[in-house]
Amino acid sequence: MRKTERYPVEGSNALWQMYKTVPFLKVIKNFLVIQTARYTPWLPMKNWLYRHLLGMKVGDKTAFALMVMVDLLFPERISVGKDTVIGYNTTILTHEYLIDEYRIGDVKIGDQVMIGANSTILPGVTIGDRATVAAGTVVTKDIEAGSFVGGNPMRVIYTKEEMEQRKKAKQTID
Repeated sequence: MRKTERYPVEGSNALWQMYKTVPFLKVIKNFLVIQTARYTPWLPMKNWLYRHLLGMKVGDKTAFALMVMVDLLFPERISVGKDTVIGYNTTILTHEYLIDEYRIGDVKIGDQVMIGANSTILPGVTIGDRATVAAGTVVTKDIEAGSFVGGNPMRVIYTKEEMEQRKKAKQTID
């Protein structure tokens, strides 16, 4: 189960009421920073933009590939550990606006995590250290440290223990 805070709304759908939740000027600033970062090929500059202008927690040597889309409304609720790779065109969300409510949840990505291209990370999930997320995965729940997951719906392909056994078996063959 994802860890999100739920806020009911009355009247029109929650997205239509977005600016009651988030100041318009914050959205404009975030949009400009995020679009700049998406197209910037210089990794240290991306991390600086995310840390200093969006309030994200980003570890040393973390790499956001081209076109990564971080949450527009609440990017400050994203934390990424050190030495992590986030693949091309991945989306990291910390909010969901529905018909009768909106939800907000922190996204925590550990150290040395590999997230494949075109993945989507939903609000309220934690991805443990050294986990691997296959390309195109929709991350709908927490991922244990060292696990390899993939698919839509996401499923565990290998646990940390199974991954370690595979590495040992490969070393024996080599």
